[in-house]
Amino acid sequence: QVQLVESGGGLVQAGGSLRLSCAASGRTSSTYVMGWFRQAPGKEREFVAAINWRGGSTYNTDAVKGRFTISRDNAKNTVGLQMVSLKPEDTAVYYCAASRLLVLRRNPNDYDYWGQGTQVTVSS
Repeated sequence: QVQLVESGGGLVQAGGSLRLSCAASGRTSSTYVMGWFRQAPGKEREFVAAINWRGGSTYNTDAVKGRFTISRDNAKNTVGLQMVSLKPEDTAVYYCAASRLLVLRRNPNDYDYWGQGTQVTVSS
């Protein structure tokens, strides 16, 4: 089993920045694809970004348009999401997820493990 714990959420004004972090423990593997998703009240869970073990990444370009950067440290079993130029529409609970598949995935159904989420609130 893999445990994922997110941190770094909070309240920030529009235009501000936050860095989310996800710590993985248990039967982890550096080959897992790691992803970030978010879910706003009344909306479906939305793909944000994913990164493979080599550092290759993909983004929900329409939603984040170069404002978010995903990274990982395989030695420390952590994944980060740097968010800048935040907008009120970025407000959501952000989830870290891990997939045993080796190819970058955007569908939440392709992810096997999930964290509890961390709240990000962007005020206007």
